[in-house]
Amino acid sequence: MATITERTAKDGTKRYRAGVRLKGYPAQTATFKRKTDAKKWIQDTESAIREGRHFKTTEAKKHTLADLVDRYIKDVLPSKPKKASDQTQQLTWWKERIGYCTLSEVTPALIVECRDELSNGITRRGTQRAPATVVQYMLALSHAFTIAVNEWGWLEDSPMRKVKNPSTPRGRVRFLDDDERARLLVACKESSNTWLYLCTVLALSTGMRQGELMGLKWQDVNLKDGFIILHETKNGERRRVPLSGLGLSLLKEHGKVRRIDTQLLFPSERNPQKPMDLTRPWRDALDRAGITDFHWHDLRHCTASYLAMNGASLAEIAEILGHKTLQMVKRYAHLSDGHVSNVVASMNQKIFGGM
Repeated sequence: MATITERTAKDGTKRYRAGVRLKGYPAQTATFKRKTDAKKWIQDTESAIREGRHFKTTEAKKHTLADLVDRYIKDVLPSKPKKASDQTQQLTWWKERIGYCTLSEVTPALIVECRDELSNGITRRGTQRAPATVVQYMLALSHAFTIAVNEWGWLEDSPMRKVKNPSTPRGRVRFLDDDERARLLVACKESSNTWLYLCTVLALSTGMRQGELMGLKWQDVNLKDGFIILHETKNGERRRVPLSGLGLSLLKEHGKVRRIDTQLLFPSERNPQKPMDLTRPWRDALDRAGITDFHWHDLRHCTASYLAMNGASLAEIAEILGHKTLQMVKRYAHLSDGHVSNVVASMNQKIFGGM
């Protein structure tokens, strides 16, 4: 026997609770926003039960999505301090939307509705939420479901597996040409901030992220052998960053006069235990250099682009920038076409040269 019960949610919208009872099987229930979805679920569930394809654990009916989010925030996020704040906000969004549903009621169709709501939503800045942001919301919930399946035994399978993430645009590739780079470095050298030029040179020559650069401590810098050890990186792994040329020379000069009240290379004047904020000097330098549509993080794109144009392989670029996979550096592949062509030409010369 199948039933559909209409009820009103806390936000005033209607919900349809569908139920299926077949002799010899435990009762199944699920909640939907549309009656048509409830009817379709009943048909699919009855067919699956008769064919032996349907199984919902008792645990999935005991716990709501709110329970899942609360436990994940409490037990899992403390081990991910860099992502804790953002993911808490993202998971709270899901909790506010469908937290009342039991895990057995969270279907791919329901998640798709929420995904589309996210995609069409307006941010605090008054702009439509970017696809990449929606993906982050989806990934946060997906990992929570994965933990619930693999470690807590609350579910047999994650409903997220059947939901597609929105398509995201190709990664940004904005790098300085020779003229822009020269103008920017001159503007940085003329800045009232005495460290802006050095930091910009280091960012260009090493590909370090801004947080990695500004968080550098003297004990992690080896000026004699020319390298830096980064202990706190985005992917959580230590990375060795080579130093050479102008960046190394400037850093040696910088190291001759060090503050004794901090280990930071670039401490704030007001609070030497925190790094200096280069936001305003950086913007002023960009304005003086006449450079538009360029951010500090684009210096990292410059490093990768220059490496590609000078013959570095994607694997080498990934190692230097600290990427675990080649996916992130594939955006620079077209810049190394000349190098790839030379490799192919060399191979053809060796195997067909005498013919």
